[in-house]
Amino acid sequence: MGFDLNQQALEGPDDKLRAVLAAAGLPVDDLTDPGRSFYRFSRGGQTVGFGGLELYGEAALLRSIVVQPDQQGFGFGHAITLALLDQAHKKGAAAAYVLTETAAPFFQSLGFPPIARDDAPGAILTTRQAASLCPASAALMVRSLPA
Repeated sequence: MGFDLNQQALEGPDDKLRAVLAAAGLPVDDLTDPGRSFYRFSRGGQTVGFGGLELYGEAALLRSIVVQPDQQGFGFGHAITLALLDQAHKKGAAAAYVLTETAAPFFQSLGFPPIARDDAPGAILTTRQAASLCPASAALMVRSLPA
């Protein structure tokens, strides 16, 4: 994974983000709600994927991490996740949370153990992701960020 990705903040609705997320079966209903930051990740001018963050004080919710189908298998998912963790840390988060139905092994490989929903902060549990967009069967996982 010896590559650098260009990270570009997305402003307002982005049709490509919406299309890629929808194709991956990820939620798109709240993309333009306040408090969300989404990013396009590219290498050599080519978009490799997207990811987002919601910040709630010292808790961050990683959102919508997706790698373009033709770019999968090269480590871009790890690089995108690590870039989002760095962004969350720089913005003051002490822990990052994810909700996933299908990618628990991927997130465990990056140091996110599963936790019971009761162990998450209220700010995470009341997000649209946790409250309505992700089913109760989705795994909730957390990773502490360096102080």
